[in-house]
Amino acid sequence: MIVNEHIEGFVDSMIPDLPEDLKQLEEWALYNKVPIIRKSMQQFLKVILLEKKPSSILEIGTAVGFSTLFLERFSSKDTKITTIEKVEMRLVHARKNLAGHERIRLMEGDASDLLTQLASDHTYEYDLIFLDAAKGQYPDFLVPIRKLLSKGGILITDNVLLEGSIAESKFTIERRDRTIHKRMREYLFELTHSEDFETVILPVGDGAAVSYKKG
Repeated sequence: MIVNEHIEGFVDSMIPDLPEDLKQLEEWALYNKVPIIRKSMQQFLKVILLEKKPSSILEIGTAVGFSTLFLERFSSKDTKITTIEKVEMRLVHARKNLAGHERIRLMEGDASDLLTQLASDHTYEYDLIFLDAAKGQYPDFLVPIRKLLSKGGILITDNVLLEGSIAESKFTIERRDRTIHKRMREYLFELTHSEDFETVILPVGDGAAVSYKKG
């Protein structure tokens, strides 16, 4: 946890209830221990969607489709959403949950391959990219993301503070987690020092990096 539990509970209590269908899916996901966006991230995304009014959204990391349906619900009626997932046990539920939603395109497969494919096509561009996938791959995703994010577009990266461990020395991190720790630090350094982006890191949920593409 990166903020005081008492404070987090208070902030969450201020957030309005979700529409019933999203609320039921959220409860199902939490009961089945499927990682989904936290309430504070939900509210943050909602504000960004209302302010930015993106015409196109790319989500990297569908899981069971909760965040995808959230993005759809609070975006404009003509917003197109592309979402990527490779884990079959999650795709089983994502296919069902996203069925019939014509504004949503579900792409199945490895995100690195599919992002490279989209970027090489030169016809895809997104006003908003939401990255919530395999943390160790984040640095590799940046190359195609740079090409896919429109000028003035927003990249939101979730879970960048790794429950607060990102601030710790690598020698205090369990050996099995050191690669993700190292890769996330590389990713955040690139975002905050790149000439392409203006980035702020916020203690929202498990940490969010919000990057504005300058050119």
